[in-house]
Order: sequence, then structure tokens, then C-alpha cells
Amino acid sequence: MRALIAAITGFVLASALPALASAQTVIRDTEIEQMLRDYTDPLLVAANLQPGDVDLYLIADPEINAFVTGGQNIFMHTGTILESESPNMLKGVIAHEIGHISGAHLARMGDSQRSAMVPAYVSIGLGVLAALAGEGGAAGALIASSQQFAMLSFLSYNRTQESAADQAGLQFLEATGQSGMGLVEFFERFAYQEAFSPAGRFPYFRSHPLSGERVAALRRRVEASPYVDITDPPEEVERLRRMQGKIYGFLARPQAVFLRYPESDTSLEARYARSVAYYQNAQLAQARIELETLIDEEPDNPFFHELYGQMLFESGHADEAVPYHQQSVDLLPTAPLLRINLAMAMIATEEDQYLNVARDHLQVALDIEPDNAFAWYQLSIVHERKGETALAQLAVAEQAYAIGNRPRAFQFAQRAQPQLQAGTPSWYRASELIAVSQPTEAEMREMRRQRRQQDR
Repeated sequence: MRALIAAITGFVLASALPALASAQTVIRDTEIEQMLRDYTDPLLVAANLQPGDVDLYLIADPEINAFVTGGQNIFMHTGTILESESPNMLKGVIAHEIGHISGAHLARMGDSQRSAMVPAYVSIGLGVLAALAGEGGAAGALIASSQQFAMLSFLSYNRTQESAADQAGLQFLEATGQSGMGLVEFFERFAYQEAFSPAGRFPYFRSHPLSGERVAALRRRVEASPYVDITDPPEEVERLRRMQGKIYGFLARPQAVFLRYPESDTSLEARYARSVAYYQNAQLAQARIELETLIDEEPDNPFFHELYGQMLFESGHADEAVPYHQQSVDLLPTAPLLRINLAMAMIATEEDQYLNVARDHLQVALDIEPDNAFAWYQLSIVHERKGETALAQLAVAEQAYAIGNRPRAFQFAQRAQPQLQAGTPSWYRASELIAVSQPTEAEMREMRRQRRQQDR
């Protein structure tokens, strides 16, 4: 799954989602990912799991849902973040999912259920590949329509597993000195879902059966905990609120954003949301005013600079976008997506003076995320513009390999290798890609057929 869902820069796809009812999409955003990681990693350590082995994916969907697939992949709907009344509530949901990972509940399913999971994985993978296959449009990862994603409802845990995940999640929260009351309040808030038919429930409660007895038992356990009265620090609450504003600003219609965050609301999260909504509504001048007030207030916030750069870039002002993206990288040099944004803006200026710098930023990003297909695509553009055809072909091969397109990876690696100096790292990498991407006989026939069509 990790190789399939790699490589989307910032919220670049969000502009293609005019409403929260849009198809489900995996999105990337460094600021939100950092918050989720800060919530998740201590809980993983408490569960004796390695944070680096557990991947987090953010899905642009208004429905409340969170689930685990493929062993150690946690998927979180943006709706769950938007509906979380406190950081502790969101952490409780995450702790519960980690409870499922720790208990290996998916691995304990019967053979028939495991077999049933295959179509869902295929649907997810095909959706991602469909979005990433176009070299110029690798801005998002379409997973599936709502109907397709409903297939995941069969990933239902039984009540014993649900209770076990509850108890494990509480254990992890307590081990990190946190209250489990957020998880209790999350379940209690949606207790009415128990009365609905499965088809009428939120996806989360279709796959995680809820019962009054289970919630009551959970509350008794939490109230007996020495950490029951621990509350979220004000700065954590504020951080969650600004993330909610950012998500809503990108994924809701501008008119809905202005209703939720009117001009009379001068809070930071409201201005954050409105700055995005103004831009989405083609009011760039007003978006600039809102965002500049945020930058004046927090000049060392890399994400405000990133957003300003994104707005300028997507409005056709790549040259103006470069310094803002550069500032975001200067403030947070370890974030690969910020470097990719900067490189993309530099490339779009069509100024040759930026090519080597853009290449360096992309290479640093790829050192951190070697399966980032979009970064490989951008690198192929840099090499092509520099006249380095073989390296451009190798980058295309890497991009294809990252999204699971072995025949294309094989084809471009084969083209690149004879032009590369033998014994160099690039030559060895091309050789590796040729070896691991060797197509089947059926794939070879299809490649020959495509070549014949191109030659006509």
C-alpha cells in the first residue's frame, strides 16, 4: 500500500474537490500529518510497535471513519478530525485503531474474510494507480467512489475484538499519561448509531459495532483511571482547531466556509479557513490579505508560507511563489513535501538558473520518501530540461515502479541503462529496476502491441 499511495504534494488536489461530498481521495499535507504523527507515535511506542513501521493515510471524506488495513496501515477520514471536539477524542480513536493492530485482529479473521479483502485492496490500488498514471496529473490519489469504499464494511470486528481494542487503547493512553475520556465521549456522542440499520450508520460504526453495554464498561474503566481528569493543553486544542479550519477551508464549498467562519470571527482558525475559501472562490486579493495577517502574526510558521506559495503557484504566478516556498523550506527543511513544492515552482518558472537547485531539493525529498512518484516525475522534467535524457528516463522508470507499473518501469530502465556510464550508481539502479520489473510474457506481448500501434 505504501508504494501505491505515495507522493502527493500539500493539498494540491483539494482545489479539485468543490464539496465535501466528493469522491474519496488520499491527500497529503505536512502540517496535518505532523499533528497526527504527534498524536500517534507515543501510542505506538506504548503498544511496543515501531512508529516507522506504521503508515498513516488521510482520506478526504466527510464521513466519520478510521480503519486499519494491510496489517499496519491506519486510514483516517477528514470527517473524523472535523468532528473531534478535542485532541483527546481524536487520540482515543487512534488508540483504539492501534489496539486492533496490536491485537492482530485482521490477521485473526477467517480464511473466507481474508479472501474477501482482496477485491477491496485491488479497488484501492487501482484507484490510486489511475490517478498517478498520468505524468502531468500526479496531484492526488483517487481511491474509489463512495460505493466502492463501502466494500470495506466487511472489515467488521466482532464485539470481543472491539472490547479488546477498547481496553488496549485505554492502556496505551494511560501509559502516555492521557485520559481515555475522549474515547468514551466519542462513542457516547454517536450512541444513537446503534439504533440505525447497518446501511444507515456512519462507516466507522458499520465496521466497529457499538453497544451500550460496551460503552458503559469503557466508562467504568476510564473513571477508575488515575488519568481520568487529565485535559488537553490549550496549545493542543488550538492546534486541532486550526487544522479543522484548514481542512474545512479546502474541502467545503466557499459559501459553507464563510457561514461557519464569518468575518466577525477573528480567531486564527477562522482566518486560516477563510484565506483558503477566498482563494477557492477566485478572490485571490482577499485571500492574500487574510494570509498576510497570519504571516505577520506567526512569521516563523512554515505552513502559512507554504499556503501562500501554493496559492500563487496555482494562480499562475510561479515566480512569485518561489520565495514563499523557499521560506517554508528554510523554516522546516526536513519536510519532503515542502521541498517538492519549492522544486515544482522553480521548474514552472522555466528559468534554467533554478534547475540544479530544484534537482537538489527533489533528491533530498526522495532520500526521505524514495517511493514518492510525483517527486520522480518532477525530477524527470529537470533532467530532460538539462539535456540528461538517460537520467530523465531513469526517473520515469522510478516513478513507474513507485506506483506499481512494472512494465513501464522495465521499459524506461532498459532505455536508460545503455546510455549511463557502467559502474555508476545510476547504472546500477537501472540494472536493479530491470531485474525487479521484468514483465511477464503477457505483459511483454502487450508492450509489443503498443509499440506496433505507436509505429503506425
